[in-house]
Amino acid sequence: MVKEAKAELDAIPEDEARRPEVVAMRVGLLQATEQWRPLRKYARELVAVDPGEAGWWIIWAYAARRADSVKAAQKVLREAEGHHPKDATVQFNLGCYACLLGDLAEAKARVVRAIAIDNSFLKNAIDDPDLLQLREAEPDWMNTDSGTSPES
Repeated sequence: MVKEAKAELDAIPEDEARRPEVVAMRVGLLQATEQWRPLRKYARELVAVDPGEAGWWIIWAYAARRADSVKAAQKVLREAEGHHPKDATVQFNLGCYACLLGDLAEAKARVVRAIAIDNSFLKNAIDDPDLLQLREAEPDWMNTDSGTSPES
């Protein structure tokens, strides 16, 4: 099915292939097939057309992390934050990136902010492997400063 989808997308004339809805379909296909470098390119195109859609930024950062580095992904989401300061996924992912880069104070602040925006991120904070360093360094980190508790 992936080959067929790619063939259909590749058959679209160039003038129509740049339309956001077509690029979005290509992004979905690239994401499903873990083709990070082209995904990064097409997600960046969608951000240029529609910076108000936080999901495009998140996909771009996800691809940048895998194609380039955690720092590259962090750079994308720091820019996204200017457009989406209250997006829980942006905050949570920035927290994960900070943790992976060794900035545990920023990681904690970002994840606490994400949970305050959307409490469903509490489960992610407990389980996400990107936050392991924070959980190991501060086992009770969710019980301090934020009023957030794993039991709540």
